[in-house]
Amino acid sequence: MLILECPYCGVKADETELHGGGEAHLKRYGPGSSDADFEGYLFHRKNPKGVHFERWRHVNGCGKWFHAARCTATLEVFGTYPAQVTAPPKALINKIKKKRPDWEGWT
Repeated sequence: MLILECPYCGVKADETELHGGGEAHLKRYGPGSSDADFEGYLFHRKNPKGVHFERWRHVNGCGKWFHAARCTATLEVFGTYPAQVTAPPKALINKIKKKRPDWEGWT
């Protein structure tokens, strides 16, 4: 079972209290964007085997969205952080690199 800690209220919750929202840090395009940009936003996702950054919502708790870094192959959770940031925190990146030296990093 996947256990994530909400960075807002501090509650450690299993996946039944949360709702996944897909890949984190996507550039969302607004009105006037090109068809290619909108197509890329809707259909082109990384979906890697390994470390992945995702959006989650603490549905049965504070209700806020947050981001999580986890391994899609092992379900190992590296950490969570607020959704309002544009990139993962440096400390989290360093934690991932320490455990996975061959990891190429976040882009």
